[in-house]
Parts: sequence; structure tokens; C-alpha cells
Amino acid sequence: MKNILLGTLILFSVTLCKSKKTSKKTEKAVSTSQIQLVKAPSSPNYFDSELNLSDIDLTPKDTSYLVNFSFDVKNYELGVLTRDANDRGIANSEKGQHIHLILNNEPYSAHYDPIAQKILSRGQYVVLAFLSRSYHESVKNENSFILTTFNAGSSKNSTYKFDKKGQHMFYSRPKGTYKGSDISKLLLDFFLVNVTLDPKGNKVRATINGEIFIIDEWVPYYIQGLKPGILTVKLELLNADGVVIEGPFNDVTRSVMLSE
Repeated sequence: MKNILLGTLILFSVTLCKSKKTSKKTEKAVSTSQIQLVKAPSSPNYFDSELNLSDIDLTPKDTSYLVNFSFDVKNYELGVLTRDANDRGIANSEKGQHIHLILNNEPYSAHYDPIAQKILSRGQYVVLAFLSRSYHESVKNENSFILTTFNAGSSKNSTYKFDKKGQHMFYSRPKGTYKGSDISKLLLDFFLVNVTLDPKGNKVRATINGEIFIIDEWVPYYIQGLKPGILTVKLELLNADGVVIEGPFNDVTRSVMLSE
């Protein structure tokens, strides 16, 4: 079944009919669908929050590098619960607000103070870091993230060249294992750089255990109607013609575990 999310999650039936009839038929179809994708309620805004990268320090080890990232955070408090965290009904970190650090679009690591340490093998790395609410929803403004690249050791091992001015999508949530009541509602969130979504332009195609949803608004969503087992999420950044936009991370698939 193909569900189309256009801004306010209006679903069009495959047959041509008047809008009122379409709405009624769609509502009936949605009620029988196991998996649903709905826009998350609004969350506290942090329009003036900023994240900057002060330094990346590399220390060679025997076969790897110890990498220290130093961040500068403004108008945003790390280590405290987002004020509506207890009302969201989704997985939440009791350690509070944090930074999501993503290297080469691999699963992020969460950091609750403005420093992060990684042990990395030799190679090229694309670094995306952004401010996150305590329930792992990204702060989406033009200053809430950093995007850069660096080489650990020789750049000859680089497998691709990254265009920081290109259009990019980075996967964030869902991630890991969810248990008990947390499986009733999962956050779907991703981070966009140099690209906007629009009903007549770029979109994100989310395929969730075979169910297809088209997203044309960059906001967080909730995945609902889930059962214990493996949940597979595929995200693709599409242009107006429905073709995946060129980029190393614009087509990604992840699996998470849901248990009782």
C-alpha cells in the first residue's frame, strides 16, 4: 500500500473522485493499515541555538587514531531534559539534551557535553553533528549543526569525494532496540543539508517494512501501529522527478529491534 504524506498527511486514493469522497475512502484505508506515519506534534523551538566545531585533534595509535572533537554550544543547554519530554510518549534519554555525532552516515553517538572522543581507523570521514532534544529529535535551524570532513592518515584511502555544497540527507532515528511501551510510537527523524522539501519538488521516500510513505515536509514523524520484531526503514532523498539525488548518503537502510 502506498501512503502519500503531503504536508498535513493528506492521502490520495488511486481512483479519481471528488475530494470529499476521496477523504472518506482514505480514512477507511488508513484505519485498516498496520503501520502509520504521522507528523509529530510541535516541540520547543530553539531558533537561536548554535553549534560550532572548535577543533578536531588526532593522535596516532598503533593501527588507528584517537580523535577528539571539541564543540562550542550557544543558547542551548546540554544535559537537561527537554521541557516537554515527559509528555511526548516516545523514547527519551534521561541524561538530557545532547549532540548527535554522525560519521559517514553511520549510526550516531550521543554526547552530553561539548566534547566527544572516537577511535577511528585510517581514512576519510564526513562529520555531521547537530543539537538534539532529550528525546532525540534534531534541532533544525541554519546554525544548529556543523558539517565538515577530515582525513585520519593518508587521504589516499578515501573511497569518495564529498561535496559539502551538495544536497545531502543523513539518517538519525529510529535507532537501536526498543522495548515495552516504547514500540508503540517511534520517532522518524533525519537531517537535511542544502536541500528543501516541497510537494512539487524534492521529497523523501520512506519505506517502512514494505509500506511506502512520501514525505514533503522536513519535520519529525512518528511511526505507529508496530509489533515486536525487526523494523526496517529505508530513506531515499528524491528530486522532483522521483529520482534519488546524487550523494553518498541519500539512500540508506537501517533495521531496529522491537521487543515486548
